[in-house]
Amino acid sequence: MRTPPLYPFTAIVGQEEMKLCLLLNVVDPRIGGVMVMGHRGTGKSTAVRALAAVLPKITRLAGDPFNRAPKEVPAEDPLLAAVGIAERPQRTERIPVPVVDLPLGATEDRVCGTIDIEAALTLGIKRFQPGLLAQANRGFLYIDEVNLLEDHLVDLLLDVAASGWNVVEREGISVRHPARFVLVGSGNPEEGELRPQLLDRFGLHARIVTITDLEQRLEIVRRRRAYDADPVAFVAQWQPQQRALQRQILAAQKRLPQVTLPEAVLRFAAELCMVLNVDGHRGELTLARAACALAALEARPQATIDDVCRVAVPALRHRLRRDPLETMDAGDKVSQALTDLLARHHHRPPAMVSALAPT
Repeated sequence: MRTPPLYPFTAIVGQEEMKLCLLLNVVDPRIGGVMVMGHRGTGKSTAVRALAAVLPKITRLAGDPFNRAPKEVPAEDPLLAAVGIAERPQRTERIPVPVVDLPLGATEDRVCGTIDIEAALTLGIKRFQPGLLAQANRGFLYIDEVNLLEDHLVDLLLDVAASGWNVVEREGISVRHPARFVLVGSGNPEEGELRPQLLDRFGLHARIVTITDLEQRLEIVRRRRAYDADPVAFVAQWQPQQRALQRQILAAQKRLPQVTLPEAVLRFAAELCMVLNVDGHRGELTLARAACALAALEARPQATIDDVCRVAVPALRHRLRRDPLETMDAGDKVSQALTDLLARHHHRPPAMVSALAPT
């Protein structure tokens, strides 16, 4: 039975904050991934898979378990030798951008890779069996209910996502392979929050809620019914928007290295973090990267204070110190600090326009 095509990203109704956070991470993976907290049934996993489907297929050396581009694989490759491939394949292949689900019960060996037990028992040789991090290279690693995952695994994943490399040292095996992926964690706040020390290391924190606008709720049902009735026709109907978004993302990735960040904008970002008493310096770093990615996405050569304002809530809400007596929502607190700072700088409030508009 043929698998139906994925629901189009551009057909997802509402949840603009989550969609924008995902897009910014695709434009610049150095932002550090997205933590999406929200109610069940709000389209978190659908959005991740749908965004991956928008991206063009990637080229890899045929059969490479690490999904590397051909130019990344030397003639005599120790990684291919480690998994038992004697010669470097000459053929290349095009594959969809990988989206790897990490189940809650996964062990560290399953995630990082370990010794190939079958080869050891049947052939008497020592081989490396790649794990989920190898499969996710150049794609997405998605963890549903990340707040229920063991802390040491979350810590490990964040380390690998930040460095782009997975290092395995066990049972006499020493392997280091690329693991560059967009880390997306999701969870329901009613089932517990992630520890603040781990939450702080996610680049952006998107919060989504059940949509309360009647017309949007009706549109969600209409589109879903149309998709269920004829997925192929529905996807074909949204192809122009999908292709436009793909062109927008590719142009943004190409434009990003040339986007400039004026000193005044950087100073504004740092001042905002100081006003909010954000510990460490990940706050302004993320603000700077996300603002530049937003400018690139909207085909502008320079990040502005407006860009900083538009990404400030998802970039900072999870970095605020927690006060058990505080009644104001963290996002509202960031918004209030922005309003005060803009007034001090005599700067007009930012115009909130959709980042999904094709250029």
